[in-house]
Amino acid sequence: MRVITGKARGMKLTTLEGEDVRPTTDMVKEAIFSIIQFDVPGSQVLDLFAGSGQLGIEALSREAAFCTFVDKSKDSIETVKSNLSHCKLTDYSRIENIDSLNFLKLTSQHFDIVFLDPPYRQGLIEKAMPLLERNLNEGAVVVCEHERELLLPNEFSSLKLRKHYRYGKIMLSVYDKQDQLSED
Repeated sequence: MRVITGKARGMKLTTLEGEDVRPTTDMVKEAIFSIIQFDVPGSQVLDLFAGSGQLGIEALSREAAFCTFVDKSKDSIETVKSNLSHCKLTDYSRIENIDSLNFLKLTSQHFDIVFLDPPYRQGLIEKAMPLLERNLNEGAVVVCEHERELLLPNEFSSLKLRKHYRYGKIMLSVYDKQDQLSED
């Protein structure tokens, strides 16, 4: 696993081991950043269910202003810390060792880009999306990585589906926060 481009280009990232771990493949990561490339510079990013932190680190490498990494696993948090330090991106980040849904209930931060790549088949995207809305800036983008079989709705309140993308067994569902005034 490596950083694809930007100021940390080519840096190798550590990942966790185990059957519950599914690091985002380089192909899917390249697709994600192709989709949101113009949204990244200067953005406030949330890497929820961060795992190794590779999506948030890729965003920071591509000039995102700041990234908050959230994961309830202590091992994941240690991996994120190590990867940020290795890539010299620690100063542009915050790390929270807390359940992701609880983080969304408690935080007052606002974000422009959110990466949701939770464990599969636990209904976590469906639980997180309604909680996210109050913490998103207008025009925010939410990228959900999930199993192909999961059919997400076309909207979660003001979050409207931009498009579904399929990469083998992986689906990306990309949502945009719509300006409330434009819906009238």
